Amino acid sequence: MRKLMLALAAGAAVCAPLAAQDTNAVEQRTEHQQMMRALYADIIAFRTARGHQRMDEMVAYLVRRLSEAGFAAEDLMVTDYDSEGEPTQGLVVRYPGNGASGKKPIVMLAHMDVVDALPKDWDRAPFTLTEEDGYFYARGTQDNKYGVANLTGTFMRLKQEGWVPNRDLYLVFSGDEETGMISTRAQAKWVAENVDPAYVLNSDAGGIGLADDFSPLAQQVQLAEKTYVTFDLTVTNSGGHSSRPRSDNAIYELAAALTKIADHRFPVRESELTRSYFAALGRSVPGALGDAMTRFAEDPSDAEAIEIIRADPGFVGTLGTTCVATMLEAGHAENALPQSASAAVNCRVWPGEGVDSVKATLAEVIGNPDVAITQRAEATESGMSSFPDEVRVALAKSLAARFGREIPMIPNMSSGGTDGMHYRTLGYDTIAIGAGASRPEDIYSHGLNERMRVDAFYDGLDHWSIILKELAGS
Repeated sequence: MRKLMLALAAGAAVCAPLAAQDTNAVEQRTEHQQMMRALYADIIAFRTARGHQRMDEMVAYLVRRLSEAGFAAEDLMVTDYDSEGEPTQGLVVRYPGNGASGKKPIVMLAHMDVVDALPKDWDRAPFTLTEEDGYFYARGTQDNKYGVANLTGTFMRLKQEGWVPNRDLYLVFSGDEETGMISTRAQAKWVAENVDPAYVLNSDAGGIGLADDFSPLAQQVQLAEKTYVTFDLTVTNSGGHSSRPRSDNAIYELAAALTKIADHRFPVRESELTRSYFAALGRSVPGALGDAMTRFAEDPSDAEAIEIIRADPGFVGTLGTTCVATMLEAGHAENALPQSASAAVNCRVWPGEGVDSVKATLAEVIGNPDVAITQRAEATESGMSSFPDEVRVALAKSLAARFGREIPMIPNMSSGGTDGMHYRTLGYDTIAIGAGASRPEDIYSHGLNERMRVDAFYDGLDHWSIILKELAGS
């Protein structure tokens, strides 16, 4: 951690107005629900994407709100970082306990940054919370401004209730999870050296899967995640005049390489965790997909089941390593042959397969030594966490209160990368149990028109308070 200092924000942050909403619906909401909606709208209004440098404003806003709720200055820690040439910040919030339990602290994670959204591409303003047809629309409604808002609001409510936990609780909010994770790595190191928690709970994964009729299927519990790594593929030559085409056109060579990657399928992988995940989920997911999950859990070599699962973007990553082109750059003038062409290929590597092995596979698949393959940044390979019994009990209590019945809790491995990987590499069980609830077709994280169900937003507001009172109550 480059710098750690105590801070209180002076003055209020300038925020966009609340989204238009039905007056009668607002009047029917509790005071806490109305406060949470306002908090949600306010933090979404900060365009905390790389290149816009709004993180300090959002952090100042959160610090001000938490101090107004009763948190002392010494328990609000703002951290400054240089994230790959751009300033960002992190926030650590301590909720002091009375030590009565004799147990180690609990750390909870969320990230304050978002993937950028271009207003010209969206149907609605991406940084103004819009309520429409039963959904909240805006960048970050799911990933991960809901986690930030829900955890912050929970701490505020519990503090104002006068509740004192029997052990210390910490919120650790990072500022560049979507890019270099510089803040994440530094915060994880600081947590290990200064907090040494019993375990870490992550709001940025897990979540509740909903059926087509919005009934709950299961709470996913992320205990592992694949390794995130990006390779740059580059082809260069001397170029020339566009009126004199040559056979070694850099763009064509790169395109041929990318086509081969698109056609390649990495070997199917399975583990006890993924087999048990598919076995449990298969009982809830209807139709051919659920049947394929059940069959794969029983026989991971079932080719037909594999094809059905692979055809679903929500589950293909659970079957092995994936690599996909995400960015392109080529040429320097419309009337000149390209002197270079490059593409970013993002891979999510199955635990244990190894980044070097994947790089070697890409080179073999491409089969062209003129395509240079370079790794962008050091990859973090993390193991699998356990699911502590006390967390299992607390989560079950929260789900029962929310849905009025038992909901299956299914441990899984996430295909996406989160802050949690850096805590796992330091030896801490990291369990992602986000409060969000969505159907697969409603998951638009990183994409256009990101959204969250309005009822899911409100129904999840007690999620963390129930869990924390169970884990750290008298």
